[in-house]
Parts: sequence; structure tokens; C-alpha cells
Amino acid sequence: MKFRFSALSSMILALFLIFAMPVTADGKKKKTEARAMLEKMEAVPCGAKQRGLTGLGAVWGSAGITHVNSDEKLCPQYLLRTDDMEYHIRPTDAKHPAVLPIGHEVVYKIKKDRMVVKVPDGDNKNRTYQVVAMNPTNSDTSAEDGSGRPSEKP
Repeated sequence: MKFRFSALSSMILALFLIFAMPVTADGKKKKTEARAMLEKMEAVPCGAKQRGLTGLGAVWGSAGITHVNSDEKLCPQYLLRTDDMEYHIRPTDAKHPAVLPIGHEVVYKIKKDRMVVKVPDGDNKNRTYQVVAMNPTNSDTSAEDGSGRPSEKP
């Protein structure tokens, strides 16, 4: 009888230890993804596409052949707005840029000068964009002059 009592007490002790452990073994909290709103898209000049005969060398240049056709190349530039910052971004894939839905919320990550953007409501693909400009969206900046101090108006 004494042998059964020790086995029973060790089983109760083991069950107590199992239930005393936390339910989740992973104590880390999952980071929330950074979200922003796509405010607008603009077509901005980002270079010129040139065709023609310039740069063929001194032989053609001496003959007077300098005909050039140049077209201004336009790239899409998006404005992403968060609670504290405004980001102006351009796609890194200049030949086949994807059109993002304006007025939708996006999830983003910033790595150096690149931003990886994903539209959860859309196709849910990660796309890489170049960060062109960053501006803080403080409401205090309208009352400041150029020196960074609030302007005094009589």
C-alpha cells in the first residue's frame, strides 16, 4: 500500500507542475505591423529618354549629325501618411510599376532607404519602393517660423 501512495503523490505533483506552467511557452509579444494611409499619387519627372545620333563619336559629330529626340520620363510617386510622418516613395521597378490603390491602408517596413509595402486588402504582395522624402506631420509646425521657435504676432 505504501508503494501506491508514493506513485499517486508523485502523479499529483506532476499534474500540479503541468498546470502551474503558463499556457504559452513563448513569452515574446508579436510586433504590430506599421500601417500607413495611401493619400495620393503624382506623376513626377524622373529623367529623360533620349534617342538619336549624339555620342556616336567625332566622325559623326564632325559631319554635323546631332539629331536627338528626347521625351521626359514620368514616374509614379506616392504619398504615405502615418500619424507622425509623411513618406514620398517611388517604385524601384521603373519598367513595370504596380499601381497602388489610393485611399487604402498599407503595411510597410523600412530598410535603409527602401520601403517594403504590402496592401492587405489587395493582392497582399510585398513591393519595394525607394523613399524619396520624409516630412514630419506635426500640427505645431504651422505656428512656427523658420527658426523653430513659435512666432510672436502682436
